[in-house]
Amino acid sequence: MKKALSTGFVSLALSAALSAPVSALTVEGVDVPDTYSTMDTELKLNGAGTRSKWFMDLYVGGLYVPESIDDGQAVIDADEPQAITLHIISDMITSERMTDATLEGFKNATDGDLSAIQDDVDQFMSVFEEEINEGDVFDLVYLPSEGVRVLKNGAIRDTVGDLEFKKALFGIWLSDKPAQKELKASMLGQR
Repeated sequence: MKKALSTGFVSLALSAALSAPVSALTVEGVDVPDTYSTMDTELKLNGAGTRSKWFMDLYVGGLYVPESIDDGQAVIDADEPQAITLHIISDMITSERMTDATLEGFKNATDGDLSAIQDDVDQFMSVFEEEINEGDVFDLVYLPSEGVRVLKNGAIRDTVGDLEFKKALFGIWLSDKPAQKELKASMLGQR
């Protein structure tokens, strides 16, 4: 009787766990939501990880896509709604450091040729002119009909570029020369 009751309880607990909704992923104390809604589209968290430099954790990056994917180039090239979120977790990130790192990322993602998107890059970089604090959240949301909508702490700061700009921007994290290989792998759900 005890064995039957025990087996039944384990089966019930297992089925309850398997049917429970997926909760947010927690990375470095940041709750990364499992979905992102934009323009009547619900995107799914593909993966999230920490951007570290010199043994310091700087931000948590999350990638949201319509369907799970583990191919960085396919994400970059896709002309569909997508989002990257950046949760600042260090007071070491300043406006100047974020600007420098982002410009370096654009150069790496484009093999140093920004000529086709230079005006868009300049427009995008103005978002980082304002002071950046630990706890700030940047949302970079690509919408095919609009371009990249840039939000800071939930407020729209600007909408920039088109698909070509989005490819370079998302390439900062997902190209063959990403900001950090471990973060790329985490965003692509490979870790």
